[in-house]
Amino acid sequence: MSQPVQPPASAYFITPEQEETQTRTLSVIVDNEPGVLARVIGLFSGRGYNIESLTVSETEHERHLSRITIVTRGFPHVIEQLKSQLDRIVPVHRVIDLTQGGAGSEAAKPIQRELAIIKVAGKGDKRVEALRLADIFRARVVDSSIEHFVFEIVGRPSKIDRFVGIMQPLGLVEICRTGVAALSRGPNAD
Repeated sequence: MSQPVQPPASAYFITPEQEETQTRTLSVIVDNEPGVLARVIGLFSGRGYNIESLTVSETEHERHLSRITIVTRGFPHVIEQLKSQLDRIVPVHRVIDLTQGGAGSEAAKPIQRELAIIKVAGKGDKRVEALRLADIFRARVVDSSIEHFVFEIVGRPSKIDRFVGIMQPLGLVEICRTGVAALSRGPNAD
């Protein structure tokens, strides 16, 4: 009878079967200059990682700094490598893993919001039901006719996903989503 083979103790031998993927929200503070976004995103594509959400905006005009908020899904050890590599890119000032700070209590989780504009076409009972459900989800009507509504909804990505799922059988036509904007909680900067 043979003994079971023990896996090596080194982290270099971790296989996907031994580690579960995680969704992570990263906030990257960079100089607002041409080519920085391409360099940051190139690290993800070079490793074969998809970016589920990406938002970029100048946040400190006087210092010419921008915040890139990235939501990605992957193996924790590879995301740690990506964070380390991002820190070494010259125009990057800080890399903050907002998800890591959010482990544990609800009060420690980051504030995440997304805006979506959703068009729903329908008549009769479906139209009435779409309007009723939009009210429950606190979605605003920003355009309407006798055949359609365009709703604006703001909230956590999971809330928007649920709203989209509910609107699907009621005549969902199209969706436009901004991507996640996120900050850590508390009085201090990231």
